[in-house]
Amino acid sequence: MRLVIAEKPSVAMNLAKVLGAGARRDGYTEGGGWLVSWCVGHLVDLANADAYDPRYSKWAYEDLPIIPRQWQYGVLPNTKKQFDTLAELMKRPDVESLVCATDAGREGELIFRLVYQRAGCTKPVQRLWISSMEESAIRRGFDTLADSASYDNLYAAALCRSQADWLVGINATRLFTTLYQGRTLNVGRVLTPTLALLVEREEAITGFKRTKFYTVELDCGDFRAVSDRFSKKTDADKLRMACDGGSAVVRSVERKEKSERPPKLYDLTTLQREANRLFDYTAQQTLDYVQLLYEKKLATYPRTDSRYLTSDMVEKVPDLCAVAAGVLGLSGEYPANAAQVVNDAKVSDHHALLPTVEAGRADLATLPTGERNILQMIAVRLLCAVGEAHTYTESAAVLECGGAPFTAKGRTTLAQGWKAVESAYLTTLKRKPKQEEQAPPLPELSEGQRFDSAAAALHEGATAPPARFTEDTLLAAMEHASAEDFAKLEDVERVGLGTPATRAGMIERLVRSGFAERQKKRLVPTQKGMELIHVMPDQLKSAKLTAQWEEKLGEVERGQLAPSEFMAGIAEMLTGLVKAYAGTQAASAALSGTGRTGVGVCPRCGKNVVEGKKSFFCEGYHDTPSCGFAMWKNDRFFTGKRKELTQKIAAALLKNGRVKVTGLFSEKKGVLYDATIVLDDDGGKYVHYKLEFNNKPRKGT
Repeated sequence: MRLVIAEKPSVAMNLAKVLGAGARRDGYTEGGGWLVSWCVGHLVDLANADAYDPRYSKWAYEDLPIIPRQWQYGVLPNTKKQFDTLAELMKRPDVESLVCATDAGREGELIFRLVYQRAGCTKPVQRLWISSMEESAIRRGFDTLADSASYDNLYAAALCRSQADWLVGINATRLFTTLYQGRTLNVGRVLTPTLALLVEREEAITGFKRTKFYTVELDCGDFRAVSDRFSKKTDADKLRMACDGGSAVVRSVERKEKSERPPKLYDLTTLQREANRLFDYTAQQTLDYVQLLYEKKLATYPRTDSRYLTSDMVEKVPDLCAVAAGVLGLSGEYPANAAQVVNDAKVSDHHALLPTVEAGRADLATLPTGERNILQMIAVRLLCAVGEAHTYTESAAVLECGGAPFTAKGRTTLAQGWKAVESAYLTTLKRKPKQEEQAPPLPELSEGQRFDSAAAALHEGATAPPARFTEDTLLAAMEHASAEDFAKLEDVERVGLGTPATRAGMIERLVRSGFAERQKKRLVPTQKGMELIHVMPDQLKSAKLTAQWEEKLGEVERGQLAPSEFMAGIAEMLTGLVKAYAGTQAASAALSGTGRTGVGVCPRCGKNVVEGKKSFFCEGYHDTPSCGFAMWKNDRFFTGKRKELTQKIAAALLKNGRVKVTGLFSEKKGVLYDATIVLDDDGGKYVHYKLEFNNKPRKGT
């Protein structure tokens, strides 16, 4: 008997179906000589600081840095039942070996190994490494299982990254929170540099000085030409008067034939950016939608950082293009230049996002709107990526009038190429995205050609500040942060701040921590966030730290650097950081406010409800007798629906007793839905909630 352990229940069910392990048990399935079970994300995680010493339950500068000599781990309370199930299965005498079938990457390797070690298992392990949940891919993966030892260095790198992030988070957060003696100031290797991007942009906007400029435009009948910019209106008006009704002479004409190559396939970050631009989906929403598509076997593995395919996939591309056309309801044949999307060297853990063959057989009308939109985006991108180049002629003419040069530009399309598919798709959207305005074609012009009685008009413009970040542009900035540092590295697993799988969570965490807020589509730092960046050392707010880590983790992964050496460097950095702030007298109104944030009135006793680390609780909670009212942030009602009990939701529940929430996750059906959450407090030990539904269909899912 062999035990297969997947990362999620839905993935385990897909594996079990292929293996013939269809008999359902409590926490696993069985059949055909296989046991198939699952983790629920992380079942085992690093212990809290106070597990090493009870005094760490209180935060004090004198205790820093906290650097464990022997790392401790614990089973997460809310998933202990599933851990116990796995531990029992591993100990069964009829289980001879295991198959690690968690997601193929650093994090998946870490999830399995920690469970395996915590359970005290020593049985042999093989590794399943796949990028698709299609039956053929699963069978192929089980036919080519590798020895788990081949991934020991991958696990070592994952463990180093996890422990180093714990060290930075624990020590830097406690350091700055104790310095400012107030609210918890979350600091992290990825979180803080991402916040720095928002703050730098906000300061560039507030410090921007708007400058007016003036241009003169000539109307030459079939086209228009524009002068250079003038800083003074009087100078521009002088040229306008000299040109109005006069003659313009063509001094030079230049034509160039150009081509625009097809776009690359989607990785997760690019998909999240485009979905934000087209549908206003947050990065987290897009990740949720594509994860559901993966679990339904309609799309390949979502958490990929590659935009290419491997050479062994070339033969599949034409069939997948036919599937993509079917997903979009397109008829006819489409080019499938597979070679232009293949690059073995640029595929690390997983290839680019693709629709699966199963998507061609699915009833897409039954998919929630959000999932269908994402699947169509993936299909469009495949057809575009393997399409022909878009070609055009770009023309530029310089005219002289009133003794000054005027420029006219035009563009003529020669072949639509891949843009034909993209344009056809965009026209189907209810809300058309803003497109870059293309210059109209210029007429045939020749040197010396004269245009009499040209009309001249004065136009006023002004320089514009940089735009505030949207999730689209922030994801791009995170991906390319410290690009010059990453460019020096070879064979790193990924570049930029965070990973495709974690960037969405980082943005959500910035908002939850009160460091940033959403203003419609824009992400803006709060005063608290801005002041935190002002007091941060460059070392913690620069993406360069991540680049340095990736270089070292890459060496660990390749067996070129001992994990202990990497961790020694992290400990040395944190020791120096703590010493640098010895005796510092910190002062900041936004950071050192000692009062807790009030969110509403207690429905039981009328006192204020304030926000704590783990709950929104009544100020009379610790009175004798206790009021007992507390809305716990990790309440199963919210976590099971993949929603955070935020300050905004808590305030609405306390004020109105109810709040409408979008994007709730159904564990039973695997879909997202909208509903009204109602505060259902009966005065007992725990606060309860219930759902109310209206009859309107969910918009945007």
